[in-house]
Amino acid sequence: MSVKSNRRHFVKQGALATAGFFIVPRHVLGKGHIAPSDRLNLAAIGAGGKGTSDIFNASNNGANNVVAYADVDWGQCKTTAQRFPKAKAYRDFRRMLEENAKDIDAVTISTPDHFHAVAAMACMQLGKHVYVQKPLTHNIAEARMLTEAARKYGVVTQMGNQGASNPAQKVAMEWFDKGLIGDVHKVEIWTNRPVWPQGIPVPSGNPPMPDTMSVADWDIWLGPAQHVEYHPLYHPFKWRGWWNFGTGALGDIGCHTMDSPFRILGLGYPTEVEASVGQVFIKDWNPEHIPEGCPPSSLVEIKFPATKKNKIPMKMVWMDGGLRPFHPEQLPASEPLSPDGAGANGVYLHGSKGLMVIGMYGNDPKLYLNSGETISLPASVKEATKGMAEWNHQVLWTEACKAGFGSDKHKGLSSSFDYSGPLTETVIMGNLAIRSYMLRKEVKNAAGNARMDYYGRKKLLWDGAKMRITNFDDANQFVTREYREGWKPTMK
Repeated sequence: MSVKSNRRHFVKQGALATAGFFIVPRHVLGKGHIAPSDRLNLAAIGAGGKGTSDIFNASNNGANNVVAYADVDWGQCKTTAQRFPKAKAYRDFRRMLEENAKDIDAVTISTPDHFHAVAAMACMQLGKHVYVQKPLTHNIAEARMLTEAARKYGVVTQMGNQGASNPAQKVAMEWFDKGLIGDVHKVEIWTNRPVWPQGIPVPSGNPPMPDTMSVADWDIWLGPAQHVEYHPLYHPFKWRGWWNFGTGALGDIGCHTMDSPFRILGLGYPTEVEASVGQVFIKDWNPEHIPEGCPPSSLVEIKFPATKKNKIPMKMVWMDGGLRPFHPEQLPASEPLSPDGAGANGVYLHGSKGLMVIGMYGNDPKLYLNSGETISLPASVKEATKGMAEWNHQVLWTEACKAGFGSDKHKGLSSSFDYSGPLTETVIMGNLAIRSYMLRKEVKNAAGNARMDYYGRKKLLWDGAKMRITNFDDANQFVTREYREGWKPTMK
């Protein structure tokens, strides 16, 4: 490589390496090149909300340099602007990438769900490493595409399910690998989400847009989603409850809580899924039907075959919207459902020899064995991470970016797309079943009286390799989505 090669070329070529490179002095690499021991130049797409902490944690107290950020609503990213006053601010991420292509090494992406794949693909095609908030994508097809794109473009990736880097997860894995709870036949997962308006009528009216946004900004915010007029029930936070933008309770929490059983049991593609959702009645005998919005509550069962780690088939039961499991036999009535004390979120692994209880983000795993013995997380594991922001999940990604694609640090990441892509597909599989459950059409009986037939309420059989429901084709429309013209993410 010529010493006159520019910074962008070096970073891109380093990403394409199949193994880590040695740390060498900058003068050997040439002017403008980045040594693995030096600073990364970071940018953010989505710099408010969760994006505020993502880019701050990735900067690692100044160990890395934040050169730019893009957010359509500058009113939401004031903290980022104050922390990084020298960073260039943009409203359109495409302009940011175009004007700073030579200077940006890696990008954090913390936008609403519908925007993840578009932003990540644009960055990866420029050879930029990416950290993408959970869920990795809005739909299954996008998750598969980003997983493949990370390999094709040779970039270091991480999804923002920070609990994946929690050392408590390793302890839970060791317990299972030692056979302490035996083979697992059922997993129960629940959350108190949604904690935003959900299962409500589609917003109407024409409320004023925030002073910090324009009509052009709103058009960028919509990105690949179908056009709707601005409403505060969409932006800045309530987008989660609308299929056009969000992925509901499953998308918000599933990548955190499903991560533990997915990792511990070595799960892959599921084989079938079935859902049931809560109903709201405003008129007698006529449940509300709002296909544009996620339901107020849902119950989903996903089945998996035996794996190398778990020798028997297993079913996973997901509950949200206030639904919770009952106390298992091994769990004393005096103890809360989950480690958070309130029973708001939790995971149960039901094994032949006992029960494993895990909290949000993989926290505080505990065993209740059939013998009556209990085993708790060693205090030293918690103590070791005190003062560590989100278990260094973003920092570990930046260190892997410096080491390069295929390096040991890259391979050691807890949620690179090779892992988080299939995990996200499983999470979003639940939403496919929920949306299929709400499909309906009008039918008439012999007397000519009309009724609504909810014809998608069935067990769905899944071919993971082909990304296809094999017994009900109408459900396959939810494997992907309809994109606005000019916004469809594709691999080149």
